[in-house]
Formats: sequence, structure tokens, C-alpha cells
Amino acid sequence: MPYKVMAAMSGGVDSSVAASLLAEQGFDVCGATLKLFSNDDIGLDRVSKTCCALTDVEDARSVSYKLNIEHFVFNFGDEFKQDVIRRFADAYLAGSTPNPCIDCNRFIKFDKLLQRAKLLNMDYIATGHYVRAAFDDMTGRYLLKKAKDVAKDQTYVLYMLTQEQLRQTLFPLGDLTKHEVRTLAQARGLVNAKKPDSQDICFVPDGDYAAFIENVLGIKSIPGHFTDSSGKVLGTHKGLIHYTIGQRKGLNLSFDRPKYVIKKDIGTNTVILGDESELYSDEMTVSGINLISMADLTEPMRAAVKTRYSQQETPATLYPPENGRMTVIFDKPQRAVTPGQAAVFYDKDIVVGGGTIV
Repeated sequence: MPYKVMAAMSGGVDSSVAASLLAEQGFDVCGATLKLFSNDDIGLDRVSKTCCALTDVEDARSVSYKLNIEHFVFNFGDEFKQDVIRRFADAYLAGSTPNPCIDCNRFIKFDKLLQRAKLLNMDYIATGHYVRAAFDDMTGRYLLKKAKDVAKDQTYVLYMLTQEQLRQTLFPLGDLTKHEVRTLAQARGLVNAKKPDSQDICFVPDGDYAAFIENVLGIKSIPGHFTDSSGKVLGTHKGLIHYTIGQRKGLNLSFDRPKYVIKKDIGTNTVILGDESELYSDEMTVSGINLISMADLTEPMRAAVKTRYSQQETPATLYPPENGRMTVIFDKPQRAVTPGQAAVFYDKDIVVGGGTIV
């Protein structure tokens, strides 16, 4: 009897090809599209396009029909508001710069969806992420590994996966390039073969995060002072949510040389500005640690570390966590290490684990 798989289908080409490949491999596949919000929830009119629009549901349903598989639509709107949008806003208000895609994966796609799949007696869920999973016979642990297509690798946003989630998830695209995936979609006549990839954060389609927090969520950000690192007042800022570490544009101040946001102090509602040289740091503290390739870290370890999604890894030393926090010391100072972003640790193509930069 074939294994039963619930394939997450966003309506995009990646998840559609993933479902198609699984069906061809003999799995008993059904498709699942997640309704996470309505346009009203994010301050758009009813005809504006977002990644969770009705057309995406229709594309996923069309592909499911072509594959002759059952298709479900699950409404996780309340959970998304609480676990993703609310956390996103709270992080900005606390002076951090969050990555809501990680929370969506953590709380929705690999939690709520997996729960729903179990209720329907599925053996696995599957996604169109460009990552690979493997089982290590030596350690008895499931591993998360980089995709074949390095340019599309998505391990950075999946560092939070648990052993149980890795055991129950299939990633059919891990050994394929994006070009190969589009070629497969066209060969199979899928309606979304040429559909462009989604960009930015799905619930902030115009990329203006501060306006979303203020205008849609109704949370006002309080103006305060710009200062330099010595405390000298340089001007007035619009509110902490309008700025992120490393930002140079949009300060509306004039200086004799470029100035950057080097720190945000929520206690004094202050944005500290400095020179380019002040953006660099040789260490960071990381909390919320999730280890994948090992159960725990008991001695210092060399690793390659990534502090932003689009960044190349850099050599560093990881130190055993104390009180839930890990110190990471870089071989060379790194620019604009930003609280709220993820730090992900690699051993070659294997994800050691990761956490949130404090």
C-alpha cells in the first residue's frame, strides 16, 4: 500500500512540481493550500494580488485536477495572525528586524499543516522548498542539507525544523535546479509553469513594513531622538519601526559623510547613528537555539555562519550555550549583524542548527 503524502501547494510552480513528482513516484498524494489571510486583513482592496490570492488557490486546484489528486484548502488565518503577523509587529516594536517567513514555517507549515495531515492519516507532508533531507546512520539523526541549486537553497529559513518534522517531511526538489523544475512543469503542461516567483513578505506586498504596522495593525510608533554613539542628539526619528541596522537612506538628516543606523535602543526610544566602521562586530549572541545535526553542543565548534538569507556564510566559532544563549565569534568582523534575524550554522552542506540574533 503506497505511503500517503499531503503536499503543500501554494499555487506556485515549485510546490506543483513537487506534488507531480511524488505522484509519479507512486505515492498516494493529496494537495493542501493554506489560506492565511484575506486582503481585508492586510489593508488591500479585494482585487489586489497577493501570494495567498484566490488565483493561487485556483492554480493549485487546477494542478491537482490535472494530477488527479484530491485538493484541500485549510484556513489557518487566526493562527497566522497570532503566530506570524503579531510576532512580526512585536519584534519591530521591540527594536528587532524579524524574518516572518521563518515563523510561518515554524508555526504554520511544519506545525499546523503536519497536525492536519496526521488527522487525515497521512504518512508525510511535502513542500517545494529547495533543501535536502537525509538520515545519518552514525548519529541516528535526520539531517537538513543544502539544495543542489545553491542559488535557490532555502535551508536558512528551515533551521528550526525538529527531528520529528524532518522525519515526516519530503522535499522532492532538493536535487533539482530551478531551471529543471520549470522545464518539468512545462513538459507536464502545468498551468503555472511560467508563473513568476513570489517576492517579499506575503502580507506586506509593497514592502513598507512600518506603514503596515501603523496603518493596518493600528500600532503607532513613537518619534524619538537620533544620537551618535556618545549620546549627542542629531535629530528626530519617526519611530523605531522605520529603521534597521545598516540603513543609510531615509534618515532625512544631512552630514559631511555617510551615517548609518548602528543600534536601536528601545529603553530610550533612540536610534544611534555612526560611521561605516561602527557597523562591524566580531561576535554575536544567539538565542532560541535549535540544533539539527547534533543533540547538543558541549564544546566549541568551528562552523560557517550565515546572518542573513542572501549572505554568504563566514567562518566562526560556536560556543556551548549558557542559559539558552550561544556566543558566536567570527574570524573576521561582520557588517550589520542585526537583532531579530536568524543566525544559521553550517558544516559544509549540512545545517548544524541556528537561532535568533540577540
